[in-house]
Amino acid sequence: MKVRTAHAQERERGRISDWITLTKPRIGSFIFLAALIGGALASGAEVPWAYACEAAFYVTCAAAAGSALNQVLERDTDRRMLRTCDRPVAAGRIRMRDAILFGSTLAVLGVAGLALRFNLLAALLACATLFAYVAVYTPLKRVSTLNTVVGALPGASPPLLGYVALAGSTGRWAWALFALIFVWQFPHFLAIAWLHREDYARAGLRMLPSVPGGLGVASRSALVYSLALIPVALVPAVCGDASALYGLGALLASLVYAAAALRFAWREDARNARLVLYVSLVYLPLVMGLALFDPVARGASVLAHG
Repeated sequence: MKVRTAHAQERERGRISDWITLTKPRIGSFIFLAALIGGALASGAEVPWAYACEAAFYVTCAAAAGSALNQVLERDTDRRMLRTCDRPVAAGRIRMRDAILFGSTLAVLGVAGLALRFNLLAALLACATLFAYVAVYTPLKRVSTLNTVVGALPGASPPLLGYVALAGSTGRWAWALFALIFVWQFPHFLAIAWLHREDYARAGLRMLPSVPGGLGVASRSALVYSLALIPVALVPAVCGDASALYGLGALLASLVYAAAALRFAWREDARNARLVLYVSLVYLPLVMGLALFDPVARGASVLAHG
């Protein structure tokens, strides 16, 4: 009896874990943080943290909906890839109908929450982000390597959505954070695509390192984007929206990111691809944290939207 109870509890934990996996929680935690920082920068010196967290929660719900629906649409290609074959829809542990219902519920919760508790603009932008991710980026992965560019647009939206939810409009910091994450994504995802290029090729997904002649181009592209990130990260300091301390920290972090990408371009191997990936995971929270705690940035946000 105790053995059967233990097995039942283990199965229940497995089912809960599958539903959590459907939302891609690691990505979700980043989205929540990015939306929270966007909302905080929109609020100036006195941040209503509970309100900002609520906005970030709704943004994260909308993103989780995209993750769930993405796994429904990619269930066939997920089965062909080693890194994704155990996802719950691909493995058959969650039925497609249930995953669609789950994703749709999260989408309604996220968009309606932003509309009713915050403002219509934030809700409309969340709808557009969800549509771009699910209906444009996901199918485009089978057609063109430009999917990375398209996917970077919804990927960069969380701080913009958080900012608009709190401010009711866009502002300089909203667009600065959007641009920062947009450019940051390319070296990050090119490194991932290089490491899993055989998986992507097996699944028929058009990622740059997995197409003929794309290997050397991938690492050089990562370097170009990492260099482009330097002026993008410095724009707030140059425009007076952030202090010299933010500017110095963003410059140093961007140079380290570019150095990692240079090493990857110089010698394209798994070790250097992982280096770019690891540096990217440190870079973004560091630079966004510098913006969040910068007193000039908080004051500039108030002035930027009146």
